[in-house]
Amino acid sequence: MLILGFETSAKAASAALTQDGTLLGESYQNTGMTHSQTLLVMAQDLLKQCGKSVSELDAVAVAKGPGSFTGVRIGVSAAKGLAWGREMPCFGVSTLEAMAVSLGPWQGYVCPVMDARRSQVYNALFYVNSGELRRVKEDRAIALSDLASELKELEGPIFLVGDGSSLTYKTLSGQIPNLVLPPEHRMHQRAVGVALAAEKKAAAGETGDANALTPNYLRLSQAERERLEKQNVTP
Repeated sequence: MLILGFETSAKAASAALTQDGTLLGESYQNTGMTHSQTLLVMAQDLLKQCGKSVSELDAVAVAKGPGSFTGVRIGVSAAKGLAWGREMPCFGVSTLEAMAVSLGPWQGYVCPVMDARRSQVYNALFYVNSGELRRVKEDRAIALSDLASELKELEGPIFLVGDGSSLTYKTLSGQIPNLVLPPEHRMHQRAVGVALAAEKKAAAGETGDANALTPNYLRLSQAERERLEKQNVTP
């Protein structure tokens, strides 16, 4: 199965091409340019470099959140547009799950953390056993103090991934000695994890309905929160 994956949930943007679980190529850019300027150009160049065309794709995949509201919207819009144009499946993948997949088959817990501001991180928890990834906690926004209370109960290595990894490690490593920072190239959001996670969805029988795909922000945007505060409504 040939899948083109998009990752735009944070400052960097990336595109990856996988076929039957094998990474054919990946493009990563962290230049400060907007994802709307870089994403489709990267995807086009990647397909060309790999000797593939859009018509050969079996599916498109995208990190649907949580993450940057603007970044996630750009990625989801690009993926859906490409899927609609070619009438192909379009899989939305949890940003946090994709990060855990990108880490690879390291034995132990995988704890994705992204800076959610307001003293919180976007987080989930997974356990890897003999290369098989099992979800332990659903995607959520959680305070670091609450996350620390949960992680203290775990035995074995806890691998941190995501753009909140360094902050979490510096804040909690004194309390939780089994926290591990993976190598830099394994730590952050990458489109290869998105594509590989989508392949698992397809193998499980999911159809990848582009019409049903919507971003998962976990929280209201700042503009929405401010509007509700003006109306004296608690979000």
